Amino acid sequence: MSVKVAKFGGSSVADAKQIKKISTIILDDPTRKFVIVSAPGKRHENDFKMTDILILLAETYNNQDVFENYLDIIIKRFSEIITDLNLPSTLIHEIKDTIISTISSDLPYVRKLDAIKALGEDCNAKVISTYLESIGVNATYMNPKDAGIVVSNEPGNAQILQESFQSLYELREHHCDVLVIPGFFGYSKEGHIVTFSRGGSDITGAIVAAGVQANLYENFTDVDSVFTVNPNIVNNPKEIKTLTYKEMRELSYAGFSVFHDEALIPAFRRSIPVAIKNTNNPSLPGTLVVSEKQKQENCVVGIASDTGFCTLYVGKYLMNRELGFGRKLFHILENESVSFEHTPSGIDDMSVIIREHQLTPEKEAKIMKKIKEELKADTVSIHHNLAIIMIVGEGIMNTIGIAKKATTALTDAGVNINMINQGSSDVSMMFGINAEDIDSAIQSLYHEFFEN
Repeated sequence: MSVKVAKFGGSSVADAKQIKKISTIILDDPTRKFVIVSAPGKRHENDFKMTDILILLAETYNNQDVFENYLDIIIKRFSEIITDLNLPSTLIHEIKDTIISTISSDLPYVRKLDAIKALGEDCNAKVISTYLESIGVNATYMNPKDAGIVVSNEPGNAQILQESFQSLYELREHHCDVLVIPGFFGYSKEGHIVTFSRGGSDITGAIVAAGVQANLYENFTDVDSVFTVNPNIVNNPKEIKTLTYKEMRELSYAGFSVFHDEALIPAFRRSIPVAIKNTNNPSLPGTLVVSEKQKQENCVVGIASDTGFCTLYVGKYLMNRELGFGRKLFHILENESVSFEHTPSGIDDMSVIIREHQLTPEKEAKIMKKIKEELKADTVSIHHNLAIIMIVGEGIMNTIGIAKKATTALTDAGVNINMINQGSSDVSMMFGINAEDIDSAIQSLYHEFFEN
């Protein structure tokens, strides 16, 4: 039996007009049996995401501030959707009662916050399944608990447990033509609602696709495909027709916002192809993400970039002879709850690339002091405003001239290279530059790899 899982992002379910669009998409293909939905997203550039307002609701209620304004905004948004879809007004009252009972519960705040955050997806799934039923579709809302999505007990950072996949497979035999499942959250073994990290509806979609052993996981968003570079930096960049999982993971990590960067893991482990498609233009093929693909003459498929990094530089003479130096350095970072991204190194020095948001001035000073005192380092410094560029493509490691082309392009743009990291990945090459040079660097690299 051919089965597809279709996930619709926030912009695809932002209002009644969009929900009608996704309903047409669902009806167009009877193999789209499983539908995963996000909370209502932005309807326009200056709009808000439902999840953001739900978080503000939780915070103000917890701080005993005036929260009613946020509650009114949420109810008004759902009321507009329900009214425009000609659904019963009782659905509005049910949603309001659910929100009030959740925020007024006696759960610890960390539990309550997860339960409130999950309401955007959960209420929207109920609305969408009700609408599908109203137009004659044999559709049913299914709570993640009933679907068997069991996750680790880590609020805001849930991980799927393996026992979930057998329960999900049994959903293939469900009598309904369409099952609508809210994304973003599951249930712990203790019965608590636990959310994935932000953007986690992508994760739910991949989990369900893996569990039901789908032939295809379709991720509907608001772009026609994945582009070779950020279209905000380069006008009308080329589209990417096919990517491997490894390429997509590298691109997602380094600033490509189409996918949550953890979302592909469940699908990847079961070799399920993923199609990225546009809700507003569903006839286009989009971008297909696969396990393997044929070799291409130009192995570079995309150039990703992101800002908000800093570099911790540590220098010590004869560092290479000192057993355990790296372990001790990372132990200092671990004790301050700081993770690292990359670690280029030499024989007497070591650089650690860190996301800047992890460092407060106090934490930064504490880390530098510990490194000087405990590791007896000769030099310790932190350099801010670093941008990372990732040149991505299967076969980069074995293709002659990629580094030369990249460095030439950056030189032509007048961009200084602070750091190069190649060899740790067979699908990417990383450059560190000053953040203010990011646009000119990407434009020059795009010209070199995709226009020449």
